[in-house]
Amino acid sequence: MAGRIRDEDVKAVRDAVPIDAVVSEYLQLKNAGGGNLKGLCPFHDEKSPSFQVSPSKGLFYCFGCQEGGDTLDFVMKLDHLSFSEAVERLAGVAGVTLRYDEGGYAPGRQQGERIRLVEAHKIAAQFYAEQLGSAEAEIGRKFLAERGFDQAAAEHFGVGYAPAGWDHLIRFLRGKGFTDKELLTSGLASEGRRGAIDRFRGRLIWPIRDITGEVIGFGARKLREDDQGPKYLNTPETPLYKKSQVLYGIDLAKKDIAKTNQAVVVEGYTDVMACHLAGVTTAIATCGTAFAGDHIKILRRLLMDNANAEVVFTFDGDAAGQKAALRAFEDDQKFAAETSIAITPGGMDPCELRLAEGDAAVARLVENRTPLFAFALRSVVSGYNLDTAEGRASALEAGAPIVAGIKNSAIQHEYAVQLAGMLGILDSQFVVRRVGQLARWQRDRRSSGGAPGPRNAAPAGRPQGA
Repeated sequence: MAGRIRDEDVKAVRDAVPIDAVVSEYLQLKNAGGGNLKGLCPFHDEKSPSFQVSPSKGLFYCFGCQEGGDTLDFVMKLDHLSFSEAVERLAGVAGVTLRYDEGGYAPGRQQGERIRLVEAHKIAAQFYAEQLGSAEAEIGRKFLAERGFDQAAAEHFGVGYAPAGWDHLIRFLRGKGFTDKELLTSGLASEGRRGAIDRFRGRLIWPIRDITGEVIGFGARKLREDDQGPKYLNTPETPLYKKSQVLYGIDLAKKDIAKTNQAVVVEGYTDVMACHLAGVTTAIATCGTAFAGDHIKILRRLLMDNANAEVVFTFDGDAAGQKAALRAFEDDQKFAAETSIAITPGGMDPCELRLAEGDAAVARLVENRTPLFAFALRSVVSGYNLDTAEGRASALEAGAPIVAGIKNSAIQHEYAVQLAGMLGILDSQFVVRRVGQLARWQRDRRSSGGAPGPRNAAPAGRPQGA
């Protein structure tokens, strides 16, 4: 068993790592006065900041959920670490050498599981990056070059190559003191018929980092026709890697997201690379899953639910892309930020757009975004025949609930008037009243615990022009 970390070393770690530096790796902090800082609490959902950090005292406290403590408590609670794991992690950041009261210091034996897995991923990322320069990896370098990425771009994003053999990485990590059990737990290895084998073989590799910059997983792209696996293969669910809680590129984008109050959500690793190289340095992507609730929580902490903030979703202009955009719309109201959509021309993704038309085209794509409410309304209304009274009435009943879901009453009224214009209904106030009616039913349904309301009840009277 590991010995107990000496108290003086624990104190040295606490003193060496300022609490505001640690907390700001996870969320945006602003001046709260009196030498304190504030931000949106990472431990519960809230609309206004009640989470405070006192750098002078080295403490944090949330007035909403009552979570509090020092730097180690913060890391333990947010990353689900044991006390010793939290100390070891911050000691690594601060360069503090830890001593143990029983049996001295033996890193390979005494580090907690999470620390060991993080170290294995760090070494694996270095291994893959070095392999990209090998003769075998020519196919990977060609793949990158064809998409406009040179060696500097590969190095900036840590792109690497996994050799095609069965156990190149495993043998390398065994030589570093890691066990097969650790490699299987980490997702770096899979169970083969004769034992552990490399999970990623003969593929281009992207390291996936958490918001603090630690490598916690990998994404691997198929390069050869004889590879029978999926086009993209990601790390499986592990103690480190939860795909619903990971945003690729968040470590590179977080500072600019907080600074500019804008996040750009794209669909893949190469899209993130293309956007960043084109100057859109707030681009991020999900990793093999739809953008959902846990991703929203990460962005909300960076954007601080600033009403002037914005989340821009980019999607291909095809039917699948538009369907994905409407799914994103369903989560819009979870942001205080404005949500917009940028549809790429000709079905191109940002990587293809940059290759075809240059960096400026990618920047224009984001600049020419459309508010997501307007996009959703147009998409829904386009499915009806507006040349008939029946078609206009049906389109109204489909579009009005969308407008009713807008929480800002001024914006809701504006979109209600716009909806009337889209439908060719001359009596815009009829549409405004209908939207208001649905909005009240939605509020009543929420306040009564979700009891269904007469969402699609027919309105009294008929609109002029219907």
